[in-house]
Amino acid sequence: MRIIIYTGKGGVGKTSIAAVTGARLVSKGLRTLVMSTDAAHNLSDAFQVSLGPDPTPIFDNLWGQEVDNLLETERNWGVIQAWFGRVIDWSELEDVNKEEIMHFPGMEELFCLLKILEHVESGQYDALIVDCAPTGETLRLLSYPNVLTWWLEKIFPHHRRLLKLARPVAKVVTGGLELPDNEVMDSVEKLFRRVIRVQRLLLDHSITSVRIVLNPEKMVIAEARRSFTYLNLYGFNSDAIIVNRVLPEDADVGYLAEWKKRQMQYEEEIANTFHPIPILRVPLMNGEVSGLRALHELADIAFGERKLEEIFYVGKVEEIKQEQDGLILYLTIPFVNSKDMNLIQCGDELTIQVGTYRRKVMLPRSLTGRPILHARFVKKRLRICFGERVTKLKDGVHES
Repeated sequence: MRIIIYTGKGGVGKTSIAAVTGARLVSKGLRTLVMSTDAAHNLSDAFQVSLGPDPTPIFDNLWGQEVDNLLETERNWGVIQAWFGRVIDWSELEDVNKEEIMHFPGMEELFCLLKILEHVESGQYDALIVDCAPTGETLRLLSYPNVLTWWLEKIFPHHRRLLKLARPVAKVVTGGLELPDNEVMDSVEKLFRRVIRVQRLLLDHSITSVRIVLNPEKMVIAEARRSFTYLNLYGFNSDAIIVNRVLPEDADVGYLAEWKKRQMQYEEEIANTFHPIPILRVPLMNGEVSGLRALHELADIAFGERKLEEIFYVGKVEEIKQEQDGLILYLTIPFVNSKDMNLIQCGDELTIQVGTYRRKVMLPRSLTGRPILHARFVKKRLRICFGERVTKLKDGVHES
């Protein structure tokens, strides 16, 4: 099965690109499901078909689905939620909203992604196109399988045994507090194991790739750089950058001339920032992209004969390693000569300049506040060594 995940800042046109991809894959004979996990669904509008929480036929071999966040939360969290509600009732915290406290940030989006595992295991589809929630933050929730695996194997069995012994005593001593029973613990274990399975599936570069959709605009590019950094660091394979709503060549006169000029500058920045990831340009159409006919038209104009089901790139463009001389940031960049190289670090942004080439990288939290000790090229990758984090105190500078 092939899985393609589209992510990006809200409003950049992810849904249209996902729908275009679905329409193109069906024309190749692939049984395709286009699934939206974004709370603000627009997939029905793109296909001009009413879609619901379950896969709905759109055309021969093409289905669409707008996942219901609340329904999936109830399916995955219902037993745990019911127990948690009884604990809150026992605590008599009148100023606590039970419905709010039982929903953790990103949890609903995570449960939506678990639908991917369900569809893969069903074997009903050849390709799954995911219109993901903005910025790809949800994917970061799937970056901790080692912690979950360790907890399930090392801690969870002991918790279950202790709870079995403590449950009757705790209810008497606390005046009615219910410790989680076997049904709750089974539900927790099942949920965690499903999260681990879907995470491994999404990290399989032979099956899954993430494509970032952006517009040639300053704030959108900055958000895309941030998402790109974390997707790389967490091991997801970003195999393409989709630059959407590019003005046509004849827009360089009149009212749109200044916009066209800025877009050309931003397109150069995009090329430098995301190299060597393939960059696909999608033009701004002269009408709304809605319905299968318009989707096929956009696919032909933007992608030509390109096979969207293929994996366009495999490899980490950015990688962090702990080595003897410090934390090392490795960057794949299109030059191998370190002469006249200049590195400028400002907050969480690192600017790399060699001659006229300039690239900006969003640094993850683990590297912010750390000074650059040295940098050199190693096997066609730039190796940047960061020292210990420096914190400023009133009486000077202190290394922590």
